[in-house]
Amino acid sequence: MKIETEEIKNKTIWENFLHQQKDQVNFLHSWNWGEVHRLLRRKIFRFGFYERGILKGICLLIKQEAARGRYLECPGGPIINWQKKNYQIAFLNLIKNLGNKENCLFIRARPQLLNNLDNQQKFKNLGFLKSPMHLHAQDTWVLGLNKDELLILKEMRKTTRYLIRKAIRDGVKIVKSERIKNLEILDRLQKETAKRHHFVPFPLKFFKAHFQAFIKDKQIVFFKAVWHKKVLACALIIFYQRRAVYHYAASSLVAPKIPAAYLLQWEAIKEAKRRGCQIYDFWGIAPEASAKNHRFAGVTFFKKGFGGYPVSYLPAQDLPLKWYYWFVYFFEILRKKWRHL
Repeated sequence: MKIETEEIKNKTIWENFLHQQKDQVNFLHSWNWGEVHRLLRRKIFRFGFYERGILKGICLLIKQEAARGRYLECPGGPIINWQKKNYQIAFLNLIKNLGNKENCLFIRARPQLLNNLDNQQKFKNLGFLKSPMHLHAQDTWVLGLNKDELLILKEMRKTTRYLIRKAIRDGVKIVKSERIKNLEILDRLQKETAKRHHFVPFPLKFFKAHFQAFIKDKQIVFFKAVWHKKVLACALIIFYQRRAVYHYAASSLVAPKIPAAYLLQWEAIKEAKRRGCQIYDFWGIAPEASAKNHRFAGVTFFKKGFGGYPVSYLPAQDLPLKWYYWFVYFFEILRKKWRHL
């Protein structure tokens, strides 16, 4: 059956289709995620795959103007029936044609598919290769919320439970806000965190774009842990389709013995339950093979203490469009080693 590809310009059509996709639904392919990048002045494309006039798949593409080369990015998608070859081919034709039209060096996709041999082979058959760099979290830690709060606490690591209660005794207060002004706190604490852990922080405009895009639908909340009028930790939590995502966070070393981040996490989990979420997604963790040496080792230990289980998505996949993509490939391999990723 022939698959027709058309651009989608209606948010309701896009979101209604995505909400029906139980296994692949994710905020990275939401309408608002596209809006984040539009606010950052990036060119975005939203396409639908139609069979006999009925929408059967969607694909969000973001044009990235990177110093190492221009490319198209497909985050958390496309959302198609991966068991049908004609949809795979329709996706391949779309990205090749658009990539060449936009003079891109390569395509980078991180689909919302589990990392297994079958899915790896699907992309290999289409001409993709494993990307030297990640695209969003591929190794994640998630907590099921279909249980009462007492059971969630009971299933946590003993030390984690103790530190949550200690933060309460120490007088830490968790404040929730939907005011964009609070992002200046996240910006300041992230810069402090970046100095400690040697990474390049995101600019303030990046966080503001997230907030402006998702706040319209009440899908984002800023949490801060306050102790004696000092903010010790903060986080941006995205709530999308019964899943809460601990997306960006930062902390201060003003009072290192006060376990504010533990209480903040617990309050975010409780908020997710109140909103009817079924999953709390702690987002990225270090892959098991390199857990001890990975720069996410510390935060991985922290996240696992709340209970839950790992989920590994197919790593980012690259489709080269020009021969000099290989210069980018080897550059990113070296960059990955240097950043301990």
